[in-house]
Amino acid sequence: MSTRKTEKRNIRSLTKVAGRSFGITFPIDLIRKLGWRSRQKLTVTPKGKKLIVKDWKK
Repeated sequence: MSTRKTEKRNIRSLTKVAGRSFGITFPIDLIRKLGWRSRQKLTVTPKGKKLIVKDWKK
């Protein structure tokens, strides 16, 4: 795979997973900046036409 140009770096596409769910791949530098780990729980909240993704707090 080639590297994306700077202006298209944050453009991502949805991928269908197991027939009923969708997944999205986040840039690794963003994940590292937020300190997220593999299999970490996150909350997804709809807000208008946007989705808010936050770290899950017990």
